[in-house]
Amino acid sequence: MSKLHLVLLLHAHQPVGNFDEVIERAYERSYLPLLEHLARHARVRAGLHYSGSLLEWIEQRHPEYFERLRELQERGQVELLGGGFYEPILVAIPPEDRLEQLRRMADYLASKLGRRPTGAWLAERIWEPQLPRTLAEAGVEYTLVDDTHFIASGFEASQLYGYYMVEELRRTVKVIPGLKALRYLIPFRPVDETIEFLRGVAGARPGGLAGMGDDCEKFGVWPGTYDHCYREGWLERFFAALEANSDWLATTPPGEYVAVAPPLGRAELPTAAYAEMMEWALPTAARQRFRTLQEEFTSRPDVQRFLRGGFWRSFLTKYPEANLLHKKMLYVSDQLRRLESRRRTPGSAKKLTEATTHLLRAQCNDAYWHGVFGGLYAPHLRTELWRELVRAEKLADSVRHRGAHSARVRKLDFDADGAEEIYVTSPRFAALLKPSDGGTLAALDLRSGDVTLINSIQRRPEPYHARLRTVGRSEVRQVASIHEQQRVKEEGLERHLRYDRWPRHAFRLLLFPRGKSYADYEALRLEESPEFAAGAYNVVEASANRLELEREGRLFPRATDRNAELCLRVSKTLSFAECGEGFDVLCRVQLAQQGPGPLSIQMGIEVIVNLLAPNQPDRYFESGGMRHPLNWAAPVPASELRLVDEWQQVAVRVEAPEVSEFWIAPIETISESEDGFERVYQGSQILAVWPAEPSAKEPWTAQVILRVTPAR
Repeated sequence: MSKLHLVLLLHAHQPVGNFDEVIERAYERSYLPLLEHLARHARVRAGLHYSGSLLEWIEQRHPEYFERLRELQERGQVELLGGGFYEPILVAIPPEDRLEQLRRMADYLASKLGRRPTGAWLAERIWEPQLPRTLAEAGVEYTLVDDTHFIASGFEASQLYGYYMVEELRRTVKVIPGLKALRYLIPFRPVDETIEFLRGVAGARPGGLAGMGDDCEKFGVWPGTYDHCYREGWLERFFAALEANSDWLATTPPGEYVAVAPPLGRAELPTAAYAEMMEWALPTAARQRFRTLQEEFTSRPDVQRFLRGGFWRSFLTKYPEANLLHKKMLYVSDQLRRLESRRRTPGSAKKLTEATTHLLRAQCNDAYWHGVFGGLYAPHLRTELWRELVRAEKLADSVRHRGAHSARVRKLDFDADGAEEIYVTSPRFAALLKPSDGGTLAALDLRSGDVTLINSIQRRPEPYHARLRTVGRSEVRQVASIHEQQRVKEEGLERHLRYDRWPRHAFRLLLFPRGKSYADYEALRLEESPEFAAGAYNVVEASANRLELEREGRLFPRATDRNAELCLRVSKTLSFAECGEGFDVLCRVQLAQQGPGPLSIQMGIEVIVNLLAPNQPDRYFESGGMRHPLNWAAPVPASELRLVDEWQQVAVRVEAPEVSEFWIAPIETISESEDGFERVYQGSQILAVWPAEPSAKEPWTAQVILRVTPAR
């Protein structure tokens, strides 16, 4: 009887910008012991994929690991796969960048490990129908997606024990289905259960293929798996069992199988990812209804197969912060392509090559989405991608303007939301103004230090928030897939759940009733006027140094008195000035009442600053001669504050002449990660507050100045 071929494809990845200590722990607990176990079991063969960002780290920190990989590769035990070098979602980046990512990885593996890959790993197994052409043009012969993709196309589970040809415009690629059943068996169930599952497949499909593609980190990094896989010996028993059953079961690298076995046929695969990802991509309300429907039909696999979630691009609608980062990446990519002709000049070519690397690093997928995995809620991952884009854009501008770059203003729909934004750049700063969202700054960068200053995230309901009250701190008693676990890293997290009304942008105008206090601000109960906080402002002037906007609207200074409706005209002016190695931004707001009657309200201009690490001694607030951690929460009777980040070497002085108080509160999200539910600092909201009594005859004016400088 022909043997069943078990294709194990293990994927190892660490995001661009991840902490060294996190990667080192993954190396010690997963990447190294996995290779050591493979070396002891020479008849166990597998495909391995490492993202380029991880390979670069290993090459620098543990070059001896490459020798282990070479040895296993030379004896035919492992096959190394390519993919996008910095682990991008290929369908989310321009076609030219897709090819560059794929070719860089193939070139790197050929150079460092002596063999050019024939297969490619798809980040998060995200597939769209146009991919075969891209993969074929890059020299990729095969890839792996989930059985979910095939079932969504109408295939039966019994048809997924081989590979299929998938085509786009006459360019083809071989695609292996990865079985969800194996993903949940390995390594979470007893070894015997996996062997029995495979024995059943072998009996029904002799000579066929059973494929599994999943994260290498599940062998040692996921909670509980290090003890389970290594100290308690699961992986040793598994590899021994594979060898013991070699009379009917062969572990075969994927490229070797598809090179000699014929395809089962053609397949037309729809846009898809693994099942969990498609659920995470749904908007919160839809995701809750989807989960209810899944539970209703738990006992109906015939129905379950037709239940699908959303698709990856939905994250760009679900999270405007991800969309803004994505559109910044596309903007920079476009700027670099416009400079292709300059590559013939040696000095420019060097800069553009460096800029391209920064761009490709900024395409690393993790910070663009959120699920149990995904790093959208991880500020250090978002920040690193922003930093790479600042570097790339700065280099592109130096080539374009040949060192004579002055301030520049552009009007364009930067984030593809149908409304025009204003983008101001100079050698010292970049600022993106959204007139459609209260005339606020969505992004503000210190270009001389490659620092992005706002980079916060709106606190919004997530489906898992409802589960917080039912989850205790106790550890899961037996090892399980991350998708089946519920953990918390801190008791009482539900007390910190707050939901913002508006995106976390800078210079938002909050007009609210007298009597509201700091406690109301911290709890998001100001009842501020939505028209002036988030309404669309008209652009009166837009130059490189000065942006002037205005809006007229209705105001309800007392929420309980609807007869108190008054009309108000607001003028908002933002001025930019370079100062040494830094810059100043001045936001001046003028209120003028339209019509008779007294008007007495409170007015606030809100600033958002995110310096990342709330409890590190090198990052702090300064006020009244005292230092406070970044997660400081307090009303402060002062006219200026200073935020300092000695690590990024940036300082932000906030000045508000004649201000009544500054109200300061941390922005903390409650999000789900591999280690459980956690509270994450996303920056600080700082409201400069004045009592305001504007009239038609005497407009009322206030201003806030941000002075951004190096911290030195």
